Amino acid sequence: MTSDRARLIEEQIPSLRRYARALVGARGEADDLVHDCIERALSRWHLWRPDRDLRPWLFTIMHNQFVSQRRKAARRPVPLALQDDAGYTATPPTQGSGLLLQELAGALAELADDQRAVLLLIGLEGFSYDEAAGILGVPRGTVTSRLARGRERLRRLMAGEEGPVLRRVK
Repeated sequence: MTSDRARLIEEQIPSLRRYARALVGARGEADDLVHDCIERALSRWHLWRPDRDLRPWLFTIMHNQFVSQRRKAARRPVPLALQDDAGYTATPPTQGSGLLLQELAGALAELADDQRAVLLLIGLEGFSYDEAAGILGVPRGTVTSRLARGRERLRRLMAGEEGPVLRRVK
């Protein structure tokens, strides 16, 4: 029984890592998010229904973990950022695709969390609109509107038509 559980979760780790990395950016933070997700899933295994797909259940857990961590981080002071590539002697890629991917990652980071999550779930992970709505806990219409707004903002950012959004503080 435990080996079946481990095998089922282990099959989902690459997808969870890919989504977490795209969601939070930093490799260490992404690995922590995946670890927290798996730990939560194992501790609440009795809540998973075997007649349902495991993948959306795990992504729902991960999304909820991400939202909780963001809320906690908003209440804490900003920590000093460490460089991920400190100590490496490799040179960055000079190919255009590497630069394009870097530009895309930067543009994704500029999106609002809710828009980025929908774009990644549907565009990167291949979830349907209904599955993404279930993972995020929002209606399907909300998913479609966030996706449309996110795609449009991403297109503008990639085309250089839009800079960072400044929000009005009252």
